[in-house]
Amino acid sequence: MPQIKIASFNVNSVKARLPRLLEWLKISNPDVVLLQELKCVETEFPFEAIFDAGYNAAVVGQKSYNGVAILSKFKIEDVVKSLPVLDEEVDDQARYIEGVISVGNSAIRIASIYVPNGGGDLLENETRENSQKFIYKMKFFERLKSHFSKLLELDEMQIFGGDYNVAVEEIDVFDPVSLDGTVCFHPDERKKFRSILNLGIVDSHRSQNPRSQAFSWWDYRGGSWQHNKGMRIDYLLTSPQATDKILATMIEDRGVRDQEKASDHCPVCVTIEVV
Repeated sequence: MPQIKIASFNVNSVKARLPRLLEWLKISNPDVVLLQELKCVETEFPFEAIFDAGYNAAVVGQKSYNGVAILSKFKIEDVVKSLPVLDEEVDDQARYIEGVISVGNSAIRIASIYVPNGGGDLLENETRENSQKFIYKMKFFERLKSHFSKLLELDEMQIFGGDYNVAVEEIDVFDPVSLDGTVCFHPDERKKFRSILNLGIVDSHRSQNPRSQAFSWWDYRGGSWQHNKGMRIDYLLTSPQATDKILATMIEDRGVRDQEKASDHCPVCVTIEVV
């Protein structure tokens, strides 16, 4: 049965984590990787090392912050390097890249997405809900929903992977009581994320693991990894055509998150059948 493995991984600086990334690519051997938080401009991306590892790369970068990429063993075509804006908005943050790969007789549209965190210090007389960073996050979800709704009109497999910076259900966090209302588990952002799923898009991991708890991010502080105080905020969302072809999902935390100088995230993966 022909199949491909697609992974999403927030590397938290591709230059700082390059040795860890290359080790993981060799061991896990995904066919497509969606990277987030590169923290470098495109000219500083390690194209040569990635090519030597067997991957083509499409990148949109930004100095010191953000940055997303698609790595693929297949040719990447029709690359889009920004998320369409609504109305007269302007957005120069490198948080979205999209492309199409052809595998056998199948065309698969893939996107790597880094949703804003929405946190940070509040200004005087500012609440979380009316802070500029949180408002930007809410609008980013709205833009994703608008763009996805248009893409879903196409008859193709689609996988929208990335760090969405939201844990949608109580099972997706280590302590839903203490975290309720905090950034990444705020009811407003959870509602926005659910509205995206309501388009007919599926959370691939939860579709295969309806009742099991697993996390994809652990804070560097407070021994979060050692005490498993994590959140599941990284997703591979699938269109109906791709959902029908899911064979397996995996969160690859052991041997990745527990390494020295590891990212605070671990890869999430989905294997789909292709024809």
